[in-house]
Amino acid sequence: MAEPVAERVRGAAGTAARTGAVWKSSGAARSSARTLRVRVSAAVVLLIALAVLLVPPLAQLDQQAVDLSAKLLPPSWAHPFGTDDVGRDLLLRCVYGLRVSLLVGLVAALVASVLGTAVGAAAGALGGWTDRLVMRAVDTLSSIPHLLLGIFIVAMFRPGVWPVVVSVAVTHWLSTARIVRAEVLSLRGRPYVDAAISGGASRWRVAVRHLVPGVLPQAGLAAVLMVPHAMWHESALSFLGLGLPAHQASLGNLVQSARGSLLAGDWWPTLFPGLLLIIPTLAIAGLAGAWRDRLNPRRRSELTL
Repeated sequence: MAEPVAERVRGAAGTAARTGAVWKSSGAARSSARTLRVRVSAAVVLLIALAVLLVPPLAQLDQQAVDLSAKLLPPSWAHPFGTDDVGRDLLLRCVYGLRVSLLVGLVAALVASVLGTAVGAAAGALGGWTDRLVMRAVDTLSSIPHLLLGIFIVAMFRPGVWPVVVSVAVTHWLSTARIVRAEVLSLRGRPYVDAAISGGASRWRVAVRHLVPGVLPQAGLAAVLMVPHAMWHESALSFLGLGLPAHQASLGNLVQSARGSLLAGDWWPTLFPGLLLIIPTLAIAGLAGAWRDRLNPRRRSELTL
């Protein structure tokens, strides 16, 4: 009687060991996949940064130079991305367009993050009627589609970089304000905040010394994720003819000007600007995912199970 019981115990122990080994190998595979994703994303972001910083000064070429004898040439060694409908080199135009789109995305994300962090922190720290009033205003603005509000803003100015930056920043700070407010409300219940209040610290001191530093990682993550969103928003406005001037290279302008070529069967003037929108978005999302896992160790441990 004792032998079957011992055999069953040994069998259960062996099954548990095999299950643990399977879970451990699966977790290791997921960890290595995340590491690979982060490294590839970082390499792509570094390559993009080097391209937009170094290619224009090193190329010493005029991106606006027209050569009608070389119009709509397919990709080749001389023109890796081909040429557009007036003979301009698409590789150089795409690099300049990515440079402008990144500038708009970075500046707009920075402005929107600062504004959203200030509003969200004030609403969460003050509470009461101030919190309710601010969040009702945020809800009201959020009910308006971003693109429609952005079109309304840029329509009041001449086409240029800064109207697009203002448009994107004004329409994208709302999500950051919500995130920061939720984080502030969570921090207000922490013991060290209660101890500071009990010790006689003012609301301003508690907010500056404890609440704002606590929300900066989340606000920084929101700003990073907002960069590709702002790039897509700028491209949409430029594609509609409401963003940057038509002669200025941006990814949205390049896609818009290539519509006629695409209908004629020339795919490269549309493909490469579109890829330069998609690839940075995926790379930044990969880095932001690693940042999010680092901010939330519990979620990271659950993913490794």
